[in-house]
Amino acid sequence: MDRFIYADNAATTRLHPDVLNDMMPYLTEQYGNASSLYGFGQESRIALDQAKATMAECLHCRSDEVFITSGGSEADNWAIKMVAKALAAKGKKHIISTEFEHHAVLHTLNSLKKDGFEITLLPVYENGIVRIEDVKNALREDTALVSVMFANNEIGTIQPIAEIGALCRENGVLFHTDAVQAVGHVPVDFAGMNIDLLSLSAHKFHGPKGVGALIVRKGVRFGNLIDGGAQEKGRRAGTENVAGIVGMASAMKRACNAMESSIPSIAAKRDRLITELTKITHSRLNGDAVTRLPGNVNISFEGIEGESLLLMLDMRGICASSGSACTSGSLDPSHVLLSIGLPHAVAHGSLRLSLSEETTDEDIDVILQEVPVVVDRLRAMSPLWETILKEEQSH
Repeated sequence: MDRFIYADNAATTRLHPDVLNDMMPYLTEQYGNASSLYGFGQESRIALDQAKATMAECLHCRSDEVFITSGGSEADNWAIKMVAKALAAKGKKHIISTEFEHHAVLHTLNSLKKDGFEITLLPVYENGIVRIEDVKNALREDTALVSVMFANNEIGTIQPIAEIGALCRENGVLFHTDAVQAVGHVPVDFAGMNIDLLSLSAHKFHGPKGVGALIVRKGVRFGNLIDGGAQEKGRRAGTENVAGIVGMASAMKRACNAMESSIPSIAAKRDRLITELTKITHSRLNGDAVTRLPGNVNISFEGIEGESLLLMLDMRGICASSGSACTSGSLDPSHVLLSIGLPHAVAHGSLRLSLSEETTDEDIDVILQEVPVVVDRLRAMSPLWETILKEEQSH
């Protein structure tokens, strides 16, 4: 396809050309092992340390609090499992999280249940935002960790992270946030928000795939992820992916520097989509209308199936995502949409459009032209839509 509109930036983003340029020397000429003592290897070590310093400046943390991972899922697993293991010895085997976390968190918590941990999953209500009083009421003497995502990957709602962090700090409970969807898109203040552990992934903000980080507040005790070498202070053995780390830092710095101008621009396009698409009959916005990521639009259309919507949009050159998990081999609708109270039938007909600074006004024009046409066509073929209309007439 010569030309298409990419509106699935929550899934992954295009590697920015400037980021690739910053990476190239470490993929070609400067290929030395950062653990080597000779000068050629130390050039890579200097680049790695500079990259961590750049990330620390963006995130308002210390450079020695930055631990490299292969991405967000690894960072989530490392944070939760290693902290849980460290605190279990002190009798703390209770963890608090939410119903609509990413599966990297939920599946990790499920695995800990087998080791005797008790998990409390808090509701997020119709607006998709966890309530501080629920976190407070769930805290116990044996609570080891609270893990609440910074921003939801499907409906884009931003959680009260600073308030949760302050509450956890007051009660001596560690606080982890999966900030994979937030870093590079909204301001993140690791120290100021009282966060103890934070997960992120470079490919969500125009960096390379296969590299991420776990930020761990100095003084927090946590175990090794991979044994075998001295990399990452002995916590995660393995030769460092210097090019990827440099690319991650480059992309983060670029995103943070542009945030003041990019957020209003992207949010304006988001709001235009929401305003126009919710004019379609029997549609609804999922998640809070204001407290959400600048580039996230998630709307349900009754009477259609999400996978059919995606395929027909793809035929029209629009890349998007659905609220149905059927494309990953499951017939169940998204657990996120169910957690905010959507019936199965409505959750199945959801569309997620996630924008970036590369999304143009012309892209929005095309999306607004094509989505209503596709929705109408699918409803015309849907027995479910006929039933909805008949029930409406009967009332």
